[in-house]
Amino acid sequence: MDRIPSSPSDPSEDSLPVADKTSSVDLRKEQNLVTIEKEVEFRVDLYNRVVKTCFDKCIEKRYKESELYIGENSCVDRCVSKYSQVNNIIGQILASQRESM
Repeated sequence: MDRIPSSPSDPSEDSLPVADKTSSVDLRKEQNLVTIEKEVEFRVDLYNRVVKTCFDKCIEKRYKESELYIGENSCVDRCVSKYSQVNNIIGQILASQRESM
């Protein structure tokens, strides 16, 4: 089987046959795709939770107007901002815990 010259990006694959390197690349692509899909699912879930939480908290149950009034609008702004801040803080904590492992 032909061998591909060593790749500076992944020295562990230096001695792999061409077919093995191709399957290794395909495996990495598949893993990246799965990671991207999970990230999209997470973002959609986060968006849905923010919408539900802030809607339940800020919007009156009886619609009087077709537009948000000032109180509802500022409540939604604060709610989304706080949700985002908390999500970022939790992400930083989890990232630092992963680094310390």
